[in-house]
Amino acid sequence: MSKALLFQARGEFIAGMLKGGLLTVDSKGVPANADSGNRRSVKISSALLSLMGKATVATKAAGQTSGQGLQDHVERFLQTTFPRLGHLRPGRWEITQRKHLDQFAQFAHLAELAKVMEKHPEVRAALGGEYMIEPDVVVMRLPESDKVINRPSLVVDDSIAMHAELREVCQPLPLLHASVSCKFTLRSDRAQNVRVEAQNLLRNRKGRVPHIVAVTAEPTFARIAALALGTADLDCVYHVALHELLEATNKCGEADEGLHLMELVGSKRLKDISDLPLDLAV
Repeated sequence: MSKALLFQARGEFIAGMLKGGLLTVDSKGVPANADSGNRRSVKISSALLSLMGKATVATKAAGQTSGQGLQDHVERFLQTTFPRLGHLRPGRWEITQRKHLDQFAQFAHLAELAKVMEKHPEVRAALGGEYMIEPDVVVMRLPESDKVINRPSLVVDDSIAMHAELREVCQPLPLLHASVSCKFTLRSDRAQNVRVEAQNLLRNRKGRVPHIVAVTAEPTFARIAALALGTADLDCVYHVALHELLEATNKCGEADEGLHLMELVGSKRLKDISDLPLDLAV
């Protein structure tokens, strides 16, 4: 009996992280996604890793390397799954990494703003910071030709809808459909960086808000909650192996930890990576 697409893709996603040197254990048996100075983090991450599969023994990679590794796996997972949902979310889609915001229709005006700030440093100081962020992984929709738009019947012509961003004749840039922030673990500075990026996306767009989500392999509730709690910035936080994390937490005897995680799940602030493709089809 064949397995569901998302079941298979999730299995390949986890296997890739284990075999690709992202989810490893060091010579002392401490998993790469654990905080070695935090007993609870080490205990839960060890139980989590044992449920996910067999990890290789290796020196823990630098934070930046781990972040890039997670980006690669998330990009591949979405490329494998999201385009297969065309019957739910038709369109021409591209999924890639690290695109400047001004390459998208909703944020094209930021290119001119950047030129002004470069020429006038006082403007940069007054506006307060860097606008040209690069989301870790992006899902973008390409604009459509009038031929495609008019396929079922005559929907548009040269007399109407001349500012619609989905029309290729009106503007050529892709639309940012989703920004996916990938944080292998969540220390306070990383959670704050995700929120700042999300606020930039919300405040500086001209047009619809893209999906704004984060993916993490963080094992502890407190650090996941630092990003997941609240509803103003992100749509949701997705864990690379939420089912296994819940089981591992309970196996470790951390009943309160597991209860708090379930509260995040129940409030729709924390989901499994397998939920992400369907959520992006909304």
